Amino acid sequence: MKVFISYDHSEDRHYKELLRAWDANSDFEFEFDVRSPNVAINSTDASVIKSTLTRMMKQADYLLVIIGEKSHESKWMRWEIETAKQADIKLKLAAVKIENSYNTPEGLLGAGASFARSFKEQEILNALWDANNNY
Repeated sequence: MKVFISYDHSEDRHYKELLRAWDANSDFEFEFDVRSPNVAINSTDASVIKSTLTRMMKQADYLLVIIGEKSHESKWMRWEIETAKQADIKLKLAAVKIENSYNTPEGLLGAGASFARSFKEQEILNALWDANNNY
């Protein structure tokens, strides 16, 4: 299972690191973006980062969105979600909210995404399996 993880790099990195720790589990094959975008999405460097992230998405099967407090405001996450839905990429969509009260990024609404009920390994696996069945 190849998973591209979308998260707010400045706010929710800890949760991505937790997934990295779970990576040792043979049920997971997470592929992480090794370059965190530290530039504005419309900067001149953004095109290189977008190209790299697009290539990584094309090698994945799933997009797992970690929804933190500010995720719905992130231009990068919005771009990653929309890119994942493109016909030439078409990733299966799953998401997990760090807190249930956090706003869901607009691109996931009505897109058939599966949601984990909590940030626990089995819940996230269930969301990924459900995403596979919803595809």
